[in-house]
Amino acid sequence: MIKLAIYGKGGIGKSTCTANLAAAFAMRGKKVIQIGCDPKADSTINLLGGTPVTPVMDYLRDHDEEPDRLEQISQRGFGDILCIETGGPTPGLGCAGRGIITTFSLLNELRLFERCQPDVVLYDVLGDVVCGGFAAPIREGYAEKVLIVTSGEKMALYAANNIHNAVKNFEDRSYAKVRGIILNRRNVTDEEQKVRAFAESAGLDIAADIPRSDDITKYEDMGKTVIEGDPECETAKRFFALADLLISEEAENEKS
Repeated sequence: MIKLAIYGKGGIGKSTCTANLAAAFAMRGKKVIQIGCDPKADSTINLLGGTPVTPVMDYLRDHDEEPDRLEQISQRGFGDILCIETGGPTPGLGCAGRGIITTFSLLNELRLFERCQPDVVLYDVLGDVVCGGFAAPIREGYAEKVLIVTSGEKMALYAANNIHNAVKNFEDRSYAKVRGIILNRRNVTDEEQKVRAFAESAGLDIAADIPRSDDITKYEDMGKTVIEGDPECETAKRFFALADLLISEEAENEKS
């Protein structure tokens, strides 16, 4: 099973990258689960035609009892991808990271992985602050690999460095390791040079280079990924290439 956490600064396009990668895996015939670990709860919306799934924390606030069926807190989207959002607390009244921990505990009780038997699980995680809750996907063994989404912008690279350092703190505990960088271009000056310099200094490779494209905005306005909207466009091809790379690596790991 491919278990992948995707981290990045808020607003860097992390959810766009995660949803498109999930869709690419699905188009390759994989059974996929995407779990949005962000209080905004919008990670999976473009897999669901623009209609959001009820976040787990919203469900818990609105009901006296915990859900006893997975269908109460999930929805099937494009490519039969199972979409789940953790959500967050009432603004100003709780810890967003705690929502992730609560959700993961609930999903364990509902035996998510045993019931669904996925080939791929993607965790879309806010990376501005890698506190205990937001580190749960890498700290608790849910994910095995981390991809960091960044552009060449100063604060995006600053966040990427913080995420990398946070993951390194778990290296001696056999937790998730950083697989590489997704360069999500913003067309800033010397962008590729800046990102490559960071990647080299951190000992990482650039696993995918996603061009800045109006196709992404065009299809997101329709509640779609570019994979669904135009699988032959250049942006879609970059996500397919990343999915194929990760699938081939997983196959090699299973052989060894």
